[in-house]
Amino acid sequence: MRNILTPEAIGLIESVHRTGSLAAAARELGVVPSALTYRVRQLEDALDVLLLDRSSRQARLTEAGHELLREGHRLLLELDAVAHRIKRVATGWEPQLTVTADDVISSSTLFELCEAFYALKPPTRLRIRSGTLSGTWETLVLGQADLAIGCVVEVSQSRGILNQPMGSLPFVFAVAPHHPLAAVTGSISDTQLLQHRAVAVADTTLGGAGMSIGLLGGQDVLTVPTMRYKLEAQLRGLGCGFLPTCLAQPYVDAGRLMIKTVARTRRPVAMSYAWRAPSAATGPASRKKHKASPAATHLPPHGLALSWWLEQLARPQTRQALLERHHSV
Repeated sequence: MRNILTPEAIGLIESVHRTGSLAAAARELGVVPSALTYRVRQLEDALDVLLLDRSSRQARLTEAGHELLREGHRLLLELDAVAHRIKRVATGWEPQLTVTADDVISSSTLFELCEAFYALKPPTRLRIRSGTLSGTWETLVLGQADLAIGCVVEVSQSRGILNQPMGSLPFVFAVAPHHPLAAVTGSISDTQLLQHRAVAVADTTLGGAGMSIGLLGGQDVLTVPTMRYKLEAQLRGLGCGFLPTCLAQPYVDAGRLMIKTVARTRRPVAMSYAWRAPSAATGPASRKKHKASPAATHLPPHGLALSWWLEQLARPQTRQALLERHHSV
């Protein structure tokens, strides 16, 4: 059926519909009427439907014929779009760019970057993934992402992957006003913390036990999938724990969280963004010698999509917004 239902066949039916007769369509297409009739019959037999109503002198489309034209036009537009994408990709745009954003990254800022990227009308499809702790970095190591935003610096050492600092993310120890620890005066000791459940975000790594930050051995733990879940759990008094200052502060100002001093303080976490170096993303097949097109000789070391994202991340205000600009209460 694919050999019968071609763009040429769709154009043939469109010509018959526009001219109103097989003879007129044959003249327009430069073929003899018998050849055109044969082609229409072939198409009808392949689809097992009647496309033309031959009960009158004019060749009118049946409802099936009209549907073929409607869907055919849509398919032709998609074919044109594919051809356009292929031409754009040949000039240096990646077919797809996968970005992993750590759970602590501002989603509103990330999507503002997506809006600005799409304003360029690139042929590149974006895929946004979410990660936590070492799982964010791991997507690069496993080749599941091209760019990772919000990596923990201490784990970002791997061959073929480059990284740049984003800044530090400060944390505060916070509890709901009705949580038992809210009534404690002075610094909260480890012994006191052990008596209360902690809320922790699960590391999304696929290998090993992953990272755990700020937990005490033997402490009861409620493990949740995202930082937003952790915030919600602590707002409900289901546990205690450290939260990014920028995420917790609006709720502290609204009286829904209380910041407490603990003996086990948590230092700000150094964050970075990382990407796969060109050689890391180039397989043996793509290293075969070939004649470069004129456009390819002027391409950047990365694809144009990744280069655009790296340009945005090189701006201090962008990095700060990604780390700090979360929704308020």
